[in-house]
Amino acid sequence: MNETKEVKDILAEKDEKEKMSPARRRELIKTLIIIFLSIMLVLTFFSNTIMNKSLAEITTESVGSGKLVERIKQTGYVESNQNYEVMIDGGRTIESVKIKSGQEVKKGDVLFTVNTVSNEALETAEENLEAAKLAYEKNLLKVEPADYTKDNQKIRILRDELNTLISKRDAAKANEGNVAAAKEAFKNNSAEQKKLENEVANISEAVRAIDADDYSEASIELIGDLASLYTAYSNAEGKYTAAREAYEKAGESGEGAERAKADADAAEADRNTAKDAYEQSKKTIRDGLVSRMSEASSRIDELKAAIEEYNSEHSGEKEESYESLAESVKTKQNELEEAIIDLDKTKKTNSKTEQSEALDLQAEKKALDKLQEKYDKLKADSESTEIKSKYDGVVSSVNVKLDEKVTEGSPAAVIDIIDEGYTIRLEDIDAEKIKKIKVGAEAEITNNYRGDVSAVLKEIKNSTSGSRKKTLVFSVTGEVNSGDRLELSIPCGSGTYDAIIPRSALCGPLSEPYVLVVSSKNTPLGNRYYAEKLSVNVEAEDEISYAVSGGLNRGDYVITAASKLVEPGDQVRMKDK
Repeated sequence: MNETKEVKDILAEKDEKEKMSPARRRELIKTLIIIFLSIMLVLTFFSNTIMNKSLAEITTESVGSGKLVERIKQTGYVESNQNYEVMIDGGRTIESVKIKSGQEVKKGDVLFTVNTVSNEALETAEENLEAAKLAYEKNLLKVEPADYTKDNQKIRILRDELNTLISKRDAAKANEGNVAAAKEAFKNNSAEQKKLENEVANISEAVRAIDADDYSEASIELIGDLASLYTAYSNAEGKYTAAREAYEKAGESGEGAERAKADADAAEADRNTAKDAYEQSKKTIRDGLVSRMSEASSRIDELKAAIEEYNSEHSGEKEESYESLAESVKTKQNELEEAIIDLDKTKKTNSKTEQSEALDLQAEKKALDKLQEKYDKLKADSESTEIKSKYDGVVSSVNVKLDEKVTEGSPAAVIDIIDEGYTIRLEDIDAEKIKKIKVGAEAEITNNYRGDVSAVLKEIKNSTSGSRKKTLVFSVTGEVNSGDRLELSIPCGSGTYDAIIPRSALCGPLSEPYVLVVSSKNTPLGNRYYAEKLSVNVEAEDEISYAVSGGLNRGDYVITAASKLVEPGDQVRMKDK
């Protein structure tokens, strides 16, 4: 501590005691006492301020009384009241899957296409038939009637015509794969074009929503979390505007200007943070959507060109198909057979060789007819069959995959019937908690952000797990699907209580709850505040409050927040309001 001028003078005069008078000595002592008392007063004032700064700063609320609505909070999963299983005969192979889980379907919509014959079996039957045809055709051409010029001429003409038809048929068979591939490519290109055009339309709508900052109808799959970021930004903007106006008003009156400015600066920082997050996400998502739309548009142009090329090449196509040529070959074969058989019948004498050939031809013809019959049956069975929906509904599950063989008795898909509605069951609810709940009560769905789903209690049943447990059955309406997870808050009556505190004021586990009550003591330097522990019992609760008993009185102040950990008995300081 720096010495004052008076002290220095006194000390200097001490060396001259013999020269100091008694009056001078008394004046010196009086001055020293005054200086000491002044120093002690200053130290006392600042020590109180320093001590207060080191104490935990607390926020309090007074204990209230009144009504409290109790609620039960449970999570359940949506179940369809009625569904139907899509069954397909065992052994069939899945050629295409037209649905996916969660998709809405109408009665008559195609769900799957299937067939019953594997490609390998059909190819084997076709190979056997073609080999038999070739052998029969060769043997048929070997038959040479003798000495019957007119009949022979007719047979030669029929044979030439048959050879020509066989060549055309074989050429058509060789080209059949290319034609089928072109048709399949055309079909796939058309489907892809339609899908991409729908995608471009959806992306365009999403970009329009982003540019207009209007996400009410935009697809959440395309805009991501832009809607929530924009809401956060808008809320932050509103808070900043309000804080700014409060600051300008405080600046005019001169009262609380510093606090108002700090609030405005904090609100502005929050606004800027929310704005930056929104603008950055908005730009990233929009750029990505524009890029996707550009890629899709380019692909659409490619598909249009391929479709136009196919139409140009096949619009005037009049070539005979393999099936028609095969039928012509068969007809011509019959004509040749009849000519040979007729000639054979007209012969009065035939060599044994000729008779044997005729018999062989007849046997080969019968075998060929059987192979043809077998092939035709396999061909018919291999044709794709469409499995259609019997009802309007929503696909709950799809249990088969492409090219998979169907298992007998196993459903290929399960479809929830929309008209029959949905249900949620809450199991093992304490019977004591639901004494005040009645059928017809409507539960609040806390994770129903769009507000288009409702749940009404339709039945209270005994639980299988014990006599003190109940099962609550709710009827659910709105935009839901089987398996959706809903969080229900069920009102179960209200009561009047003498002591109601905020949820933030309750300390300790619910088995041994307590609160910290603020008490005050008067001291020469002002009031001192202390945190006192008071055990309580929880009587009821809702989302924001507890109703308690155990010594709390209306008007008592309980601690709801603190700048640092507060233990029972700690001295604290009240937060400025």
